[in-house]
Amino acid sequence: MPRRPLVYLVVFFAAVAALRPAGAAETVFPPGQRIGLVPPGDLKPSTRFPGFEDIDRKVTVTTLDLPPNTYGEIERALRTQNQRGLTEVKQEAFSFQGGAGTLLTARARLNDVDIHKWILLATAGVEKGLDMMIEVNVPDAALAAYPDATIRQALATVTFRPSPITEQLGMLPFKIGDLAGFRVVKVFPTGGVVMTEGPNDDVGNQPYLAIAIGGGAPEQTDDRALFARDMLVTVPLRDLRMQSAEAMRIGGAPGYEIRAQAVGPNNEPLSLVQWLRFRGGNFMRILGIGPKDQWDALFTRFRAVRDGIEPQ
Repeated sequence: MPRRPLVYLVVFFAAVAALRPAGAAETVFPPGQRIGLVPPGDLKPSTRFPGFEDIDRKVTVTTLDLPPNTYGEIERALRTQNQRGLTEVKQEAFSFQGGAGTLLTARARLNDVDIHKWILLATAGVEKGLDMMIEVNVPDAALAAYPDATIRQALATVTFRPSPITEQLGMLPFKIGDLAGFRVVKVFPTGGVVMTEGPNDDVGNQPYLAIAIGGGAPEQTDDRALFARDMLVTVPLRDLRMQSAEAMRIGGAPGYEIRAQAVGPNNEPLSLVQWLRFRGGNFMRILGIGPKDQWDALFTRFRAVRDGIEPQ
C-alpha cells in the first residue's frame, strides 16, 4: 500500500472496522512473521517455533518463510511419487486468501503417534518475493476437533503482510538505539540485521551495514586478531586489502576494528569497516560497506549505529 497521510489511514481503518461483522474471526500473525491465518479451535501462536499450536492436543501449524530460490526444489520434492514416511498421499491445487499453491495431504507416524498431515506450498502473488510453506500436523486423537474440513477452512484464510520490522527488531537480543539515517531491510531471527541507504533493497549497489551475533569466539586476547581477520576474508568482495587493525573497547567490552578497501561487483572502489565486540565466548559483528568517495560521512554514521547498540 502506498504511503498516505496519517489522517487518511485513521479514517480508512475505522471504516474497515465498522464494516466487519460482529464476532468475525480475525487473522492472527505470530510475532515477527509475515504469514498469518485465522487459527481454528484452540490454536495459539507458538513460543517454540514459527506458527501455531494447541499444546493440549499436540496439534501444530508451522509457517515457514522460505529462503530465496528454494521454492522449485521443494515443489519438485512434493510432486515425487514416493514420499518417504508418508502414506495415502494426495496432491491438489489449492486457492487461499493470499494466492494459490499446491496442497499435499497424507498420513504419517511421528514419535510413535499416527498423524494427519497437510502441507501447503505457495508463492504469494500479493507479496513479491515471498515463498512459503505451511505444515499442519494433527494426531488421530485430535481429528474430531480438527477435521479435514476445518484445516482446509483455516488454510483458505492464509494471507500476508509486509515484513513487521518493528516487531522483529523487538525480538532480537540487542536493540539499536540510533539507525543514523539507515533503513532496515532484513531482520534475521537468529540475531542479525541488514540496513541500507538508497532507493531499493539491493545492498550490492548501495551502502549497507550488517549486524550479526555468533558463538565460538576466542576468549584469549591474543587470538582475537586472527579471528577478526578470518571473519573479514569471508566478505564477498574482490581485491580485499586491509588498511588498519587494532584492538579497542566497544560498548564497554573488548573489541577489534579492521578497516579495508575492496572492489565492488561493478568495479567500483569500496571502503569497509568491521567491528567485533566480544563477551565471553560470544561475539557481535558489525560490518559497514560503502563507496570510497563517500566514506568519511558513512564511517561516522556506521560508528553511531555501533555505539547505540545495547543488550535488549
